[in-house]
Amino acid sequence: MHTATRGTVLLVDDDPMIRKATEKWLQMAGLEVLTASSAEEALPHLNEDFRGILLTDVKMPGMTGLELMEIAHAQIRDLPVILVTGHGDIDMAIQAMRDGAYDFIEKPFVPERLVETLLRACEKRNLMIENLRLQNDLAVRSGLDGKIIGISPAIQRLKRELLASAEIDTNVIIYGETGSGKELVAQCLHEFSPRKHKRFVPINCGAIPEHLIESELFGHEAGAFTGASKRRIGKFEHADGGTLFLDEIESTPAHLQIKILRALQEGQIERLGSNQSIAVDIRVIAASKADLKEDENFRQDLFYRLNVTQLFLPPLRERSEDVPLLFMHYVNQAANERDRDSRQLSNQDEKILRSHQWPGNVRELKNVAIRFALDNRVSLADLVNGQQIPVSSEDVEHKPLPLAIQVAAFEEDIIKRSLQRHQGNIKAVMDELELPRRTLNQKMTKFGLNRSDYLD
Repeated sequence: MHTATRGTVLLVDDDPMIRKATEKWLQMAGLEVLTASSAEEALPHLNEDFRGILLTDVKMPGMTGLELMEIAHAQIRDLPVILVTGHGDIDMAIQAMRDGAYDFIEKPFVPERLVETLLRACEKRNLMIENLRLQNDLAVRSGLDGKIIGISPAIQRLKRELLASAEIDTNVIIYGETGSGKELVAQCLHEFSPRKHKRFVPINCGAIPEHLIESELFGHEAGAFTGASKRRIGKFEHADGGTLFLDEIESTPAHLQIKILRALQEGQIERLGSNQSIAVDIRVIAASKADLKEDENFRQDLFYRLNVTQLFLPPLRERSEDVPLLFMHYVNQAANERDRDSRQLSNQDEKILRSHQWPGNVRELKNVAIRFALDNRVSLADLVNGQQIPVSSEDVEHKPLPLAIQVAAFEEDIIKRSLQRHQGNIKAVMDELELPRRTLNQKMTKFGLNRSDYLD
């Protein structure tokens, strides 16, 4: 039976006995292993399709492991390379790490330590590949795919039904939970319809006081009621030729449902305070959280007038495979709007995104994504759990933050600025800040900083 591997390692060593023993250790640890007896033999593997990491001896006949690393990095940016060195090569290995090596292992090495290092490198490599996939997926999306983000079967079915409904130009009811994106679907119905060059006019029927909603929908003449100092054009009239979106239509008062039904049947409206009929040509898209057919307070004749086509928008908890892609869409959007570098997701972050139930649906996810994009000090786990780290000393009752938090924020800012100045050149940052490589690595990990985010 085929089992998934924990990663792929390209093992390069000219000693056949060491190569064979190392290959066996790595395979026992769940790693897929490709072997090469020389750097020259390894080169064909190092192309854009290679998804693994490189483990290479340094001293070999012909091309050395250091030369192989240089070529590998030219082919695959940020490829994790682990060097195997002799006892007297420590200074050389440290210099190699400054030049971009992921780590080095000194001979004779302990197999458990080697495996541990390789698994960490594979996790980093897999994370880089997944983030690149998400970025590429978002970059190539256009048209409807660029507006409704998702790859799940439910979303793919929704897109097909949406496009079919858009062309028919009939009334539609969209069902979906609060925050699931019903207005976005309605906008897409309009934009892909023959009415796309006319207005899309949305109104939330549940957000307007009952004594004002009739005027909002149908308009009024001056003097029609107290406070009506001048004529007002209602949403029906304003949407003439285009699309009227009635969100939360289930909250519409009973007497107003009759007027909406008459307007749809006759294609005419009357402003409050007027006896003159005004012809309107509109498409109505209604949205509801509940089944209107089962709602005792909703007129069935109006339901059947609206219910020419139905679209069902699934909640996020039923399409977990869409969540990371949708989340990164909003992270990138927030970062671009504020001219900031986009944060990346770790493997643990993706697990958190997929396992959370998202009771607020897309609206909740978007809010979390924006905060995640703008505050590197707060973890995704804290955001999802409703815990937020204050970003300044004035955020909590004007009390100063603990010294450790202020010092950490100061350190993070200094390292960020240095990375930006040197465009991700780790050696230059080490020299400027006079930090050893290990210390800098620890601090970058602590603050969630990635060298690749600052490359030119």
